[in-house]
Amino acid sequence: MADLPEIIPLFPLPNFVLFPGVQAPLHIFEPRYREMVADVAQSHGLIGMIMLKGDWERDYYANPDVYEIGCAGRITTLARLPDGRYNLILDGVSEFRVVREVREKAYRTARVQWCPTAPIDLDGATMRSLRELLIRFLGPPAHDLWRSLVEQRGLMGADLINFICFHLDVAPIEKQTLLAALGERAGCLLDILTFQVEERKLGPGGATGSSGPLQ
Repeated sequence: MADLPEIIPLFPLPNFVLFPGVQAPLHIFEPRYREMVADVAQSHGLIGMIMLKGDWERDYYANPDVYEIGCAGRITTLARLPDGRYNLILDGVSEFRVVREVREKAYRTARVQWCPTAPIDLDGATMRSLRELLIRFLGPPAHDLWRSLVEQRGLMGADLINFICFHLDVAPIEKQTLLAALGERAGCLLDILTFQVEERKLGPGGATGSSGPLQ
């Protein structure tokens, strides 16, 4: 993608996965990431969200390992608080692959390869399967959710898949798997939902059919 920079800042978090087309609020309080926000706010406005992996707590203030695939977001709303912290909203822009890290700042930066997914065309059968799995996963609230997303807001294709992936109440590693699936994300989402539904039949409380909503 010619309009996106080759080097971007990385903001690694332990339990957060961003997806293209979704908005996420962030609160920035660490000094190195305050510096990051101040820098990017005066340039391209992009922050590469990426998930920490392994035993990251032991090495958090250095450079703990991160996953290879992340998603960059562009700052669309920014408020600097009196004590120097920031509240901001990121709009997910595109997936990226870390090529190598560049150690030039107090915060982490990396040379990246942009890997946006192609448009997703969900056929009727896939939409029916997705709706049915959401109903089995979420219970009755899924009917109103589907109506709101598809019929009222008109979400379809990648926008619908990414919204569900971001808000779905599953483990962060499963969201990372969905992000890394790239062009296979719709199929991966169906697989994860199917697994979750089947797992509940076997585990404690699986017979109740109850579930939390999207996050």
